[in-house]
Amino acid sequence: MASSSSSPSPSPSPTAMKEGDYYPNWAELPPELTSSILHRLGAIEIVETARRVCRSWRRVCKDPSMWRKIDMRNLGDHGDMYYEKLCRHAVDLSQGELVEIDIWHFGSDSLLSYVADSSSNLRSLKVAQCHEITSEGLIEAAAKLPFLEELEVSYCSLSEESLKVIGQSCPNLKTLKKNCVGYRRPRDECDDVALAIAETMPGLRHLQLFGDRLTDAGLNAILDGCPNLEHLDLRQCFNVDLVGDLEKRCLERVRVVRRPNDSVHDYPFDATVNDVSSSDDGDPYGLSDVDILSEDEFYYDDLSEYASDNSDFDPYEYYY
Repeated sequence: MASSSSSPSPSPSPTAMKEGDYYPNWAELPPELTSSILHRLGAIEIVETARRVCRSWRRVCKDPSMWRKIDMRNLGDHGDMYYEKLCRHAVDLSQGELVEIDIWHFGSDSLLSYVADSSSNLRSLKVAQCHEITSEGLIEAAAKLPFLEELEVSYCSLSEESLKVIGQSCPNLKTLKKNCVGYRRPRDECDDVALAIAETMPGLRHLQLFGDRLTDAGLNAILDGCPNLEHLDLRQCFNVDLVGDLEKRCLERVRVVRRPNDSVHDYPFDATVNDVSSSDDGDPYGLSDVDILSEDEFYYDDLSEYASDNSDFDPYEYYY
């Protein structure tokens, strides 16, 4: 016998709009709220996309306060010149209010000069893996940035003499990050960077020298020349032997110390250590006299197998 009850009516779609529901128009958000949302995007996304969405967003994106901080990184989608053009446009939009800029994986001396000429109130300049930026370009830019408080030059060309000039040009410098590839072997000691810092940057509070070649003497010079130091990062500085009196002095003077062998989990770059192990202390590449063949041995002993079936075999023909 069929049931007398009727089948239940289908449930309304969860996406169906009910009477009285209100879906806000993103274009009508208050400018300060739109600005807060767009700040969560990078400078590249704002220039390329967000400012093209609607007129209200475009107005917000043209506000100089949106461009007080610029973070631009070439992730390989386009060539360097494309990102230089975007960066210059972003600097123009700041209308002189830029206080912090990060440039990664692209850039040139001319771009750095453009930033410095347009942003005399800049407080923070970070350049990383910018192989077209030279020591001369950094010196020229620093001379125009007297209020600079934070400088990063990681995996970039910067001589020790240039570092001195920058220290003299930027008396308000409080943070310096000069990072490079760490070498465990071959052992190479050099305190030039440490001495330049100690001589010209007495106001430093934060110093990161990841992978530097300084020795205990260089570290002592920094402790003498930078009395206000609060944070010191010496990770992969394998020439520093942080024990005994030096360790005690360092820990008494500096609030936070990252040691040469500390974890690199929070380091933003590739932290692979160059470690050319050697089985023979006389050769940095691990080759002994036994491993190196003379020219005669190379051509005639190693290639003799090719001549076994042909008495006319010429070993030089094998290569040419």
